[in-house]
Amino acid sequence: MSWTLDPHHTTVGFSAKHLGVATVRGRFNKVEAEVDLDNPEDPTSAGGTVTVDAASIDTGNEQRDGHLRSADFLDVEKYPTITFTLKSVERSGDDFKVVGDLTIKDVTKEVALDYEHNGSAVDPYGNNKVGGTLTGTIDRTQWDLKWNVPLGGGGLLVSEKIKLEINGELAEDKQAVAQAAQAEGPDGGA
Repeated sequence: MSWTLDPHHTTVGFSAKHLGVATVRGRFNKVEAEVDLDNPEDPTSAGGTVTVDAASIDTGNEQRDGHLRSADFLDVEKYPTITFTLKSVERSGDDFKVVGDLTIKDVTKEVALDYEHNGSAVDPYGNNKVGGTLTGTIDRTQWDLKWNVPLGGGGLLVSEKIKLEINGELAEDKQAVAQAAQAEGPDGGA
């Protein structure tokens, strides 16, 4: 059964260290996904691909966002999308590990992320929904995101380790995503 990502109730977030002392957070505002899921209570059957519009990066600072979109980092003119293709979901007790191929700038690497399954529910419009949270850390240099400035006392201006946190909600019916967004207004509701 195919489930559609609800962008109004999904956040693709990341964080990095600046100067090794401050955490800078950001998100991608445009994301799409179709996920095959036989049983919403058992994510081990899931498969599918998530596609992120790389130019939708948003850290709350337009100058920094412009730099992140440039050839120094994501090079969005040449590589407009970031994809994650799900390969497997493994269960160990109440914990899940999601393994997939992450492609950034045409470089594909396998990553493993922790998954917290939040379960399923029926929204006020009668639509079946399922959701959860993916977390993990990647080394951005593995995807040719190598721009940096060495600091005089050691360390780097921007951390190579990037923390990911993806909070997602899927709808069983593709039309449900559009209907709910329209009914809830432009902000997508609570």
